[in-house]
Amino acid sequence: MKSTIRLLCITLMFASSLAFDLSIMAQQAIHSDAQLLQTYNANREISLIGTVVKFETASAIPPMGAHLTLQTASGQVDVHLGNAKVLKANHFELNAGDNVRIVGEPMALGEGTYFAARIVQKGAQAVAVRNEKGFLLTPAATLTPAQKEALRGVR
Repeated sequence: MKSTIRLLCITLMFASSLAFDLSIMAQQAIHSDAQLLQTYNANREISLIGTVVKFETASAIPPMGAHLTLQTASGQVDVHLGNAKVLKANHFELNAGDNVRIVGEPMALGEGTYFAARIVQKGAQAVAVRNEKGFLLTPAATLTPAQKEALRGVR
């Protein structure tokens, strides 16, 4: 009888250890998927093509900055464009009804996702709003070397 109880206890300990290990591995898989969507990777970039439904230069919806709502064939997408001054410095305007192509990738934020744009294209004009590592560009980053030199020393 004692050996049966001992065998049962060992079996239960093994089963619970296995269940614990499986739950840890599942949590790690979920965690790594969420981490992937928090780090920009140019190798995962895709293009969205659609029509601008709404453009805001300073949205209250995180992440802060310019957002546009893009109507694609598969539904509406919230696109984060970063600093609207980058678009303005490049004389790039977005209005409802414009047909655009956006290169970027979906990113996680809290419980939701947004599309992090790297390049926005309307017709023949394209503007980069992020670099290849996903960092937002500033209006100064869009200046030519001559323009940067002209601003040297200005405070």
